[in-house]
Amino acid sequence: MLTISDLSVSYGLHRALAGVSINVSPGEIVVMLGANGAGKSTLLRTVAGICAGQADGKIDLSGRDLQSRKSDEIVEAGIAFVPEGRGIFGDLTVWENLMLGAYSDRGRRGKEKNLKWVLELFPKLTERKSQVARTMSGGEQQMVAIGRAMMANPEILMLDEPSLGLSPLLCTELFGNLSHIRETGMGVLLVEQNAKQSLAIADRGYLIENGEITGENAADAMLEDPAVQAAYLGGAV
Repeated sequence: MLTISDLSVSYGLHRALAGVSINVSPGEIVVMLGANGAGKSTLLRTVAGICAGQADGKIDLSGRDLQSRKSDEIVEAGIAFVPEGRGIFGDLTVWENLMLGAYSDRGRRGKEKNLKWVLELFPKLTERKSQVARTMSGGEQQMVAIGRAMMANPEILMLDEPSLGLSPLLCTELFGNLSHIRETGMGVLLVEQNAKQSLAIADRGYLIENGEITGENAADAMLEDPAVQAAYLGGAV
């Protein structure tokens, strides 16, 4: 389980997160909802060990303290991150991107199993394995980004706005794939602009405003909450 306790992050005098506490269990999808600038991306980047701000609090993964650890140590511990914008290596092939995901000792130990799993989840990557990643569509690049993260053999997969720029059809496919990832026992922490579809596949959700957690509930209850509907779902669903 990923447990974040009383996490605060500051960039100089600006407080981006203030006392955030959340958790993600194995086999669970948890979605973070909030406006732009609420602190969602800062939270994920801090957990991943790539936040430039000053962080205080506790980040624990299955009893291991990850606060202030380097990003490679966090990957080795069992957390993988797909950033907004995908972050793939555009001049490398699909296959090369996937193999880079397994660079850690943890990833190498499960490389064959994870590769089989990734290609079953995204069969199009088998067809495109020799294609240079930057020549692919946005949806295909997102498959590469998620597949590369899964090659690290994580306990927790974090994704920042994975549906950004995708067509409605590809969004539906993406969220379906995230549901399949949960079925393997992996925990998923999702920051997503598409509140309706993300809550539809999630188990729980948190609301974050101005760097503070302002609500938590089961995903289906959040879908029915009038305040959540008004703020994030465009009215009644």
